[in-house]
Amino acid sequence: MRYPSFNSAGLNYFSGMDQIPANETDGCTAPGIVTEAGLALACTNTALRRATRRLGQLYDDAISPLGLKATQFGLLVAINGLSEQDKGPTLNEIATHQLVQISALTHALRPLVRDGLVALRPDLEDRRSKRATLTPAGRSLMQQAISRWADANGRIETTLGPTVAGNLRALADLISSERFLAAYHGGLPLKP
Repeated sequence: MRYPSFNSAGLNYFSGMDQIPANETDGCTAPGIVTEAGLALACTNTALRRATRRLGQLYDDAISPLGLKATQFGLLVAINGLSEQDKGPTLNEIATHQLVQISALTHALRPLVRDGLVALRPDLEDRRSKRATLTPAGRSLMQQAISRWADANGRIETTLGPTVAGNLRALADLISSERFLAAYHGGLPLKP
């Protein structure tokens, strides 16, 4: 059985569409035929990515006057939150916390290091590892961004309503949890 192929831009190129059985299309299209729109409707990943992009744009707009993107702000907050006294987290700790590959993390950190917001230093206990700390400029910019971020977050909360917003956060936390990953790999439904 052949499934559709995807390019890096998303759902643009399909091959073997007529080979997808009708019972695997979630009833979005006529039997045996899956359109791009039908597959997008049935795809949880596509729906979540679209929602994430929309929210990301709103948060990006809120902090862009400070020269930050939402992902960069998230890294500043993660580094700050994972730090203990003056000991910043290792890059592996940050990557694990953010659920990203170490290569993606180092790429995302480059402009923050270049702009003097984050300092990378070898770990004193393991010279092969690096630790990240916020510089005074990084702490100051993070504090400025927090109020803009909070404003955007409050507007989203108002727009969705507190119940829907809380449910959305709870669902996102569940999907990013180890419990979800274990159930997925085991092919099992999540237990309450």
